[in-house]
Amino acid sequence: MTEALIYLLYLGVSLTLTIWVANTLHRNGRIFLLDAFGGNETMADSVNQLLKVGFYLVNIGFVALFLNFRTPPDALPDIIKYLCAQLGVVMLVLGGMHFFNMKNIAGMRSKALHRQQATRGPDQLPQ
Repeated sequence: MTEALIYLLYLGVSLTLTIWVANTLHRNGRIFLLDAFGGNETMADSVNQLLKVGFYLVNIGFVALFLNFRTPPDALPDIIKYLCAQLGVVMLVLGGMHFFNMKNIAGMRSKALHRQQATRGPDQLPQ
């Protein structure tokens, strides 16, 4: 297997994973952002789109830089190990970005809840 083919396989799988994760987070994260922004759809959708763009920039940049991390081997078993290692690191970075985004969304929601509680009296707190 040629070096170029190995790189193309790595890029294809990495970019497909990145796009799939970004779209999943974008689609399913909207509800959390709506809650965090008190139902303000314009703000939630804007932040959601900005998070998606940032996610793409960080992860695609990482995938591109990590491509040069090691030279692929020649033997098929070693190629499989190489691709698994490269893709495993990419998946860990994608997971880390997911948890980073979720932590930030949870922080935004917490701040929104505190603001709501501050504007209500103690007898008006949700049950």
